[in-house]
Amino acid sequence: MEKHNLIVFLTDQQRGDTLGLYGNPSNLTSNLDYYGRRGTYFRKAFTPQPVCGPARSVIQTGKYATQTGCFRNMIPLRLTEETVAKLLGREGYQTGYIGKWHLGDPDSHGPVVEQERGGYQYWLAANLLEFVSDAYDTRLWDNHNNELRLPGYRVDALTDAAIRFIKEHQHHPFFLFVSLLEPHHQNHLDHYPAPEGYEEKFRDAWVPQDLRALGGSTAQHLSGYYGMVKRIDEAFGRLMDALHSLSLYQKTGVIFTSDHGNQFKTRNEEYKRTPHDSAIHVPMVLCGGRYDAGKEVKKLVSLIDVVPTLLETAGVSLPDGLQGRSLLPLLDQRSPDWRDSVFIQISETQIGRAVRSERWLYGAVGTQGDPWEDSQCSTYEGTYLYDLKADPFELHNLINYKSHQSIELELQKLLSFHMQKAGEDDFTLLSSQGDKSRYNTLMAEDQYPYFPKELKNFR
Repeated sequence: MEKHNLIVFLTDQQRGDTLGLYGNPSNLTSNLDYYGRRGTYFRKAFTPQPVCGPARSVIQTGKYATQTGCFRNMIPLRLTEETVAKLLGREGYQTGYIGKWHLGDPDSHGPVVEQERGGYQYWLAANLLEFVSDAYDTRLWDNHNNELRLPGYRVDALTDAAIRFIKEHQHHPFFLFVSLLEPHHQNHLDHYPAPEGYEEKFRDAWVPQDLRALGGSTAQHLSGYYGMVKRIDEAFGRLMDALHSLSLYQKTGVIFTSDHGNQFKTRNEEYKRTPHDSAIHVPMVLCGGRYDAGKEVKKLVSLIDVVPTLLETAGVSLPDGLQGRSLLPLLDQRSPDWRDSVFIQISETQIGRAVRSERWLYGAVGTQGDPWEDSQCSTYEGTYLYDLKADPFELHNLINYKSHQSIELELQKLLSFHMQKAGEDDFTLLSSQGDKSRYNTLMAEDQYPYFPKELKNFR
């Protein structure tokens, strides 16, 4: 059986609602909208960790960030970790990485030593791309850690490099991971530098309801952010054109997604690190080869499912320890039982845990510990509760409402269940009402009466 080529096209800090497929009317993503309808798009895709490094460790390993050890930024991925590149490389794939890595030695912003590259054979990347380059000054390091400066807008420079890789490896099965910085802000400027002339196009563009209500830095930043998204979409279209021109489209599975979203300082003083949909909802489009199913999927999926999906597409047996599930049954005619909620861990600004279901978002924050130094703590207290049916933009926190105490207690059980499945087994969840509703989380599975389907799916 001929092996499928595989490509992951990852953006940084891109909200799910930037795509026309998800309701944005600003004509930002005509290429992604087309390939989403031709392929498969996931309306409810979420990151399990709304921070750059931890999310990337999840996408490389198929494990939660507390399991990879990269529970916050500035922690290198363990050299012993089994990554998707190592697994596919053993199966004869030529593996390549282009762009932002964020999983190497934090003292090196640019070069990454070979043993810290996650098993990728071809290398053209920077550890912390935002610290060594600008929108029109792209600097990457090759296999020998020689610095290369690439011409053009940064999105285009990386996409051009990806197209060159595809052309050079077209006669052998390959796995290519393309990791853009955009539409992440340029850190030293706190600015979203769009291509020349693009920011001006979106001065009066549509504003999502949560940003319209809460403001934050929306007025300052959204037009530049949209300009970056527009250029990303154009670059994605060029990548697809390259596959078509080389007669590789039907032989290649492509996954487009982002590490986390962007809440534009509406929920805290920066852009992520919160359980709200603005930070955790990401775009996810699969196209090419067997991914061209012409389907919209409304089930809740997670970035933790990317590695199992890639491996199953390649015909590789899934190793023990993966904490996600392959998405392929959702593309095929099979109708599998699927999870009804996804799990989120938050670090750096809080030691947070949250569960997001169709109807509810519930989150708890650790009552002790240092969110920079500690990956978890022993006691969490309910902090967020949103009814997404009545309040889809999460504007009204119900956590202290007596009318919703019983709902919180049920959601505590679900959150506790996810935490244990993620490897956390020594903690207590307190409701927002404190000790009166203390809930001991260490219960047997048959003592969860409210979520039998969850137990069935994750058992």
